[in-house]
Amino acid sequence: MASTTSTTTIRSLPLLHQGKVRDIYAVGEDHLLMIATDRLSAFDVIFPDPLPGKGILLTKMAEFWFQQMHDLVPNHLCHDITLEDILTDRDELRQARDRSMIVNRLTGFPIEAIVRGYLIGSGWKDYQSTGSLCGITLEENLQLAQQFHTPLYTPATKADVGDHDENISYAETESLIGVDHAREVKEISLAIYQRAAEFAGKRGLILADTKFEFGLDKQGRVTLMDEILTPDSSRYWDAASWQPGENPQSYDKQFVRDYLETLDWNKTAPGPGLPADILKKTLQRYQTALEILTA
Repeated sequence: MASTTSTTTIRSLPLLHQGKVRDIYAVGEDHLLMIATDRLSAFDVIFPDPLPGKGILLTKMAEFWFQQMHDLVPNHLCHDITLEDILTDRDELRQARDRSMIVNRLTGFPIEAIVRGYLIGSGWKDYQSTGSLCGITLEENLQLAQQFHTPLYTPATKADVGDHDENISYAETESLIGVDHAREVKEISLAIYQRAAEFAGKRGLILADTKFEFGLDKQGRVTLMDEILTPDSSRYWDAASWQPGENPQSYDKQFVRDYLETLDWNKTAPGPGLPADILKKTLQRYQTALEILTA
């Protein structure tokens, strides 16, 4: 089993932000070192038990998908600086190796760009109570895990650690980031989802939904940032066993969410401890998704 990194201590660089998963350090004025830890979060709460090796898996998956999408949209990866260029301490290198990305600094948009191809998760609960999904009226009598005729774009606010993301209307994204940027983010998000869904489908997986983050580079270009299409930010299902009306077999964080739904817990911090068996099976699902997609 991979060694566990719950938090990092890179003393040679200024720590700018510690998110739900990533520790972000400044590398001069123009770059960042993003280290994916093994912290596990769900419902916007960080849990006391890490997932050993998770950060390494997330980094491999994100780098793979950035490469697959580079012709659709620029991304924040910096290829001109190596880890050895910025970290000379052996222990700091050990903490960052295989689980970090050196990226260009962007001016991030305060939204998450969510694309949903299937009715599941919070969208299913929304539909059951309102007949809509994030304010979008849907047809009647849809089933759990049913595929939409066309993928839906449902943006959300980007919450601070400990707070919950909130769905917002497309008009609100126009107010937040401007009409042109809102349109470009929506078009790019749908294009990435479509390509990734087709790619995954050829390998026996369904990409049910996913979320992206974007920002502007120094030239003012809309640029993809953070992570992309990982089991932390996406739902991957086994296509062979998928059946509308049933909870699909998944290769993502939904396994943890399903377990948490069985607990008497109000989905606020602090999060409960997780059994070793749940952690092991979750990690296996992440590993399976990576192997299937990148084989």
